Amino acid sequence: MIAARLVDNVWATRKEESLNGLKFMLAEEIGGSNAGRRLIVVDNISAGIGDRVIISTGSSARRMLGDDEVPVDAVVIGIIDEDCKFE
Repeated sequence: MIAARLVDNVWATRKEESLNGLKFMLAEEIGGSNAGRRLIVVDNISAGIGDRVIISTGSSARRMLGDDEVPVDAVVIGIIDEDCKFE
């Protein structure tokens, strides 16, 4: 799992049909050796820009969407409470 901050929305006017209806966001990792690295994630829990979140990657991310065939590698699985320190 990865701790990150959501920094922007990602809009895709054309995409794989199985991705229709999914909300994409740009996340920036916080803490650890990869701090600052950015990745595109699916926000399936209605987090918003500025929220600190927990991200699951790989096959675990696809399982969160209920379909191992969907071409997704990262999904927001939780919103971090403000009293946690990562930075």
